[in-house]
Amino acid sequence: MASSSIITDVSVATIQGQLPAPVVFGDWIMKEREFAVVRMRAASGQEGWAFTLTRDGAVAEQIRRTIASVYVGADVADRTRTYRTAWRRSLASHGGGVGLRALSIVDLAAWDLAAKLADRSIAEFLGGAAKPMPATAIIGYPPATVDAQKIGEQVRELSQAAWNRFKAPIAPTFESSAARLRAARLAAPNAWLGCDAAWMFDDVDKAAGFALSIADVKLGWFEDVFPPGDAVQLAELRRKIDTPIAMGDEQGGSYYPQALILAKAVDVVRVDLTCMGGITGGRRIVDECLAAGVAFSTHMFAHVHSQVFSGWGYTDCPIEWGVPWTGVDPYADSLAQPTLGPAGLMHPLPQSAGFGVMLNRDWALSQPHVDPGHILAG
Repeated sequence: MASSSIITDVSVATIQGQLPAPVVFGDWIMKEREFAVVRMRAASGQEGWAFTLTRDGAVAEQIRRTIASVYVGADVADRTRTYRTAWRRSLASHGGGVGLRALSIVDLAAWDLAAKLADRSIAEFLGGAAKPMPATAIIGYPPATVDAQKIGEQVRELSQAAWNRFKAPIAPTFESSAARLRAARLAAPNAWLGCDAAWMFDDVDKAAGFALSIADVKLGWFEDVFPPGDAVQLAELRRKIDTPIAMGDEQGGSYYPQALILAKAVDVVRVDLTCMGGITGGRRIVDECLAAGVAFSTHMFAHVHSQVFSGWGYTDCPIEWGVPWTGVDPYADSLAQPTLGPAGLMHPLPQSAGFGVMLNRDWALSQPHVDPGHILAG
């Protein structure tokens, strides 16, 4: 292999993306959304980039302490083997949680770098092509300040722009949550509509009671109902209601998604390559879903997921987008935004080598940040 593809540097910065208002889900209060950004450089000078939410974990420290040294000196062509080495070298740290999240974005940066060295888009590099895909608008943010009237107005405006899939987070009370969902349904009677419960429930009967109380809304799915870790509890809820259950945001790692599949706990497994193993490790999740006949859907990070899943040939997989600058994902808001065509399908994002542009320097530098390697300034 040419020495130009040897990895010479892996650097990481963090950005505290500012929100228009705090996002509150019970005890979980987000006053900002922190992102980790990785730059991987080859001897040729070419760079690969990736980003993810830190979810308040020490992602940058994990990369600097235990991951970067494994990659530096390796050939990016050997990225799959290097991923496995980094994973197995510290399974207690890299098998899940913050460590896997850190390893995931390093893996994505490696794939971005490899595709750029080959001068091919990620979709092409994976053997496919970027094609139109369903798009879901994440509405109703911030949930404490967007009431039923506002969410109805938001959905009507988006519907006029060809959106026909919507997902709303749960609000501070069950009553306001139900009112918001009914307003969204009234504004788009024939649209797909999901609800993200943001892990707010602990009790099966209460969760079932809420789902049954809004049966008239005809939810497409009830997502992330309980905190991660109890597939049996989730399976019990699934038996009690007719609404499809989706689960898995921010999980990954050991026994994911096997526990959910074996317990018959879900209708849809959620996939997020930015915290579930990148392209190298995340492919296993998709294959296990396919083998079990269980549907899967991606979580946010549209600039990654639209290109990877299209490249893999799963063009019916919905891609999630936050309504820009409402607090869902300010990092992604600063990048290319979707345009929708017939039947609510998003056109492929602008195609260039790798993932394309994955950093808006002006936005990044306008936010509080920690960047010891000065990668944000170029």
